[in-house]
Amino acid sequence: MLNNRSKLREKVSEALSSVLPITAIVLLLCFTISPIPSSLLLAFVLGAALLIVGMALFTLGADTAMAPIGNKVGASITKSKKLWLILLVSLLLGIIITISEPDLQILANQVPGIPDAVLIGAVAVGVGVFLVIAMLRILIGIRLSYLLIGFYAIVFILAFFVPKNFWAIAFDAGGVTTGPMTVPFIMALGVGVSSIRSDRHAGDDSFGLVALSSIGPVIAVLVLGLLYPTQGNYVPVEIPDMENSRTLATLFLEALPDYMKEVGVALAPILVFFLIFDFFILKMGKRPFFKILIGIVYTYVGLVLFLTGVNVGFMPVGNYVGKEIASLDYNWILIPISMIVGYFIVAAEPAVHVLNKQVEEITAGSIPARAMSLSLSAGVAVSLALAMIRVLTGISIMWFLLPGYIIALVLTFFVPKIFTAIAFDSGGVASGTMTATFLLSFAMGACEIIGGTDRIVTDAFGVVALVAMTPLITIQILGLVYNLKLKRRGAEPQAVYGDDDIIEL
Repeated sequence: MLNNRSKLREKVSEALSSVLPITAIVLLLCFTISPIPSSLLLAFVLGAALLIVGMALFTLGADTAMAPIGNKVGASITKSKKLWLILLVSLLLGIIITISEPDLQILANQVPGIPDAVLIGAVAVGVGVFLVIAMLRILIGIRLSYLLIGFYAIVFILAFFVPKNFWAIAFDAGGVTTGPMTVPFIMALGVGVSSIRSDRHAGDDSFGLVALSSIGPVIAVLVLGLLYPTQGNYVPVEIPDMENSRTLATLFLEALPDYMKEVGVALAPILVFFLIFDFFILKMGKRPFFKILIGIVYTYVGLVLFLTGVNVGFMPVGNYVGKEIASLDYNWILIPISMIVGYFIVAAEPAVHVLNKQVEEITAGSIPARAMSLSLSAGVAVSLALAMIRVLTGISIMWFLLPGYIIALVLTFFVPKIFTAIAFDSGGVASGTMTATFLLSFAMGACEIIGGTDRIVTDAFGVVALVAMTPLITIQILGLVYNLKLKRRGAEPQAVYGDDDIIEL
């Protein structure tokens, strides 16, 4: 019990560090250049409080239940040495974990013309299929950069046969699927599977699962674009009208049952899978078994509170503030504001903490958290500037994505393999909860004022995609610095063969 209390305090602290920076920035904007109604401000504060509590409980549940399940399942299916079992379980896990991902549900609710269930189902299958490919890569030892080049070539070729209004949504889907639910589970699964290998590159190959799992949703949504070539009309975010505090409370309480049902349906497959897998294969003792069940309860309660806070209190304010700033004569200020928000948001993403912890463990501290954090923050700040330039000018997202991914893929041949894997994992991780909630609604509000609702699908969507792209470049530049330090020491630069020499950056 004391251990759980200590962990909960730690998770509350992490949640505060995630939500408070963006809350402080929004409050500063509200009291200066972007005034909002008092009732909406109160809804935002209450939504932020629910986000903090929900995120703390959710991440505690992810640590207590999702990561242990992923680790135990990964290790047990690999030890069975049955390839069909490894692939089948990976496919099923990829699908059921993605369905419960809160970031994906938030995105699906904002995409016009495609039923939520269809979009979520297609994305989940995409993650499942590519998680199978990622597992095969770990077991066979295929170089990650070759797979990335091949699959991204398919992505960009396929994109030119799909209507342009699907491009941004497709790449956004790849970013939101690797959120606080999926990342701990997938990374733990990779560590579990790679643990059976005894060669020196096994640890390196445990990275890259998030990178490959991010590609599946992009392809899945592009295929949907062939089936749904015309989208429905975008419905602007409804700003709630609250006469008094009782109306505000009613607004949150009425939304709560819907999210309780939605989260229950999303988490049910995970619970059923765990019970069946434990009964036939794991056969855990009572204490670890009930600990995981308690973790699933934490996850459920946290997700319900999180989604309620986001949809009722957080997103409407992001949309409203975006509209207010876009209405200014000097609306170019959208660019520096978004850069500041992006810099602080990525450092606070819960999934980023998971990745940094894994990186420190695998590299024995040779890649420090500070260097990772600065590289990610710089990359995300640049990506938010590009996103706001798109909102202001209407430039096609492909003018940024195509050269960006070409640069990132070329860099894979000049940096140590582990940096490539970490960089592409970071891309998925950086585009997390705060990006999918506040920044996307912020961009949609600004775009509605500047270009009208017709431009929202093409120009406001894509924020998540750009946030997912820039870390691919900045983290690999960190790898180039690593190689330069090796050269100065007289060691062989590790362009292709891995990281035989470990040094501090």
